[in-house]
Amino acid sequence: MENIIESVNRMIWGIPVLLLILIVGLYLSFRTNFCQIRMFPLAVKKFFHSFQTKTEHVGEISSYRALCTALAATVGTGNIAGVAGAIAIGGPGVIFWMWVCAILGMVTKFAEVTLALRFRTKNDHGEFVGGPMYMIQLGLPKKYHFLSYLYAFFGVVAAFGVGNAAQVNAVVDCFKCISGVLDHNFGVRESVLLGAIIVLLLIRAFRGGASGIGHWAEMLVPAASVIYILLTLGTLCLRWQYVPAAFEAILLGAFTPRSATCGVISSVLLTLRVGASRGVFTNEAGMGTASIAHAGAVASHPVEQGLMGMIEVFLDTILICTLTALAILCSRIAIPFGTDPGITLTLHAFATVYGDWAVFVITALVCILAFATILGWGLYGARCAQYLFGARIWKRYVCIQAFIVLLGVLLKTSVIWNLAEIVNGLMAIPNLTALIMLSPELIHLVKEYRLNRKAYSLH
Repeated sequence: MENIIESVNRMIWGIPVLLLILIVGLYLSFRTNFCQIRMFPLAVKKFFHSFQTKTEHVGEISSYRALCTALAATVGTGNIAGVAGAIAIGGPGVIFWMWVCAILGMVTKFAEVTLALRFRTKNDHGEFVGGPMYMIQLGLPKKYHFLSYLYAFFGVVAAFGVGNAAQVNAVVDCFKCISGVLDHNFGVRESVLLGAIIVLLLIRAFRGGASGIGHWAEMLVPAASVIYILLTLGTLCLRWQYVPAAFEAILLGAFTPRSATCGVISSVLLTLRVGASRGVFTNEAGMGTASIAHAGAVASHPVEQGLMGMIEVFLDTILICTLTALAILCSRIAIPFGTDPGITLTLHAFATVYGDWAVFVITALVCILAFATILGWGLYGARCAQYLFGARIWKRYVCIQAFIVLLGVLLKTSVIWNLAEIVNGLMAIPNLTALIMLSPELIHLVKEYRLNRKAYSLH
């Protein structure tokens, strides 16, 4: 079964999907005159200004809380475990292709969020809801509406894998590493107990609905992210002499992976495929999921929140993923190329630099970020389920989500990541198709915003 799943993953993340992601990113970049570069300073300004605008209205959340909710789903084990696995499977060169996909992903995420606010609506509870399924339903002719149902179905499945089982699995791996340090066996019983604790916290957080999830995300994500960034920067300061060699390995491995991995990995296509798939996993650009969180935000114009989507990709991939990769490469630990060691590689890197105490700190951060990711993806999955089955499905969905948490603690790491990447690819297809078809509306919104920016911006 594991071999079948891996084969399907290679097929989904083959040339067609890779080309689709890259082509859509390039297409939107040219259509918007590379807004991810031209408008990036404005996006940074908007990001810092959002700290001061936290007042919420009925059915809406603040721009900052929407960003935190989206970051909760993106900044997680993908940045820590996913990057480590990507380097081991595809070599250091995968980071270069993650950068390329991130630069293109910034405009893709910008388009997703902007169009989500353009085509959002209110549900029975008075909350603004949006995302690719509503973008397709309200923006495209009726003959294309089947894509919205496909997307919603894939979104429900993805929430169980990408945003749930993969996160819990990484937490279990961390505790196994801790048990190794303490010379104690972390077995099935301990794993199930850990899963049960996460389930109780999950149910507690979901009681507050979308606003409650945003509140938890706003508390957990910024603090945990800052601590992790400081730890990685500390690693680079302590091993500063290896930083140039790390960048050299990344650039060399992107085009000649055999040279960077001592001949273990020789395929540039493999490096590109792993870099693209893990890049999409971490920042979700092209999947459209983050637009579900952003759709409820207070914004004077759709482009205003689109800028926050742009910042989201930058923080997630360009900043945090890069720091993780550099910390691993600069630690000078042996990398088991050709296999996926999961988060243990990252833990080993930090322990080598700081000592065993770092394993405990990183485990705590992983637990926080993984829990936040489960919440963020829980919101995405619940919204997709509500689109398919109606608003009353929320409680039933939470019960299923809780069951998947318990299942996730028992599955193998490689199986989890392969399943997660398969669904990522399936979600991207209807979303990217809709982005291409709705690009004229996006261009209109960008031009409208640029002409009246002083009236819209930072209000």
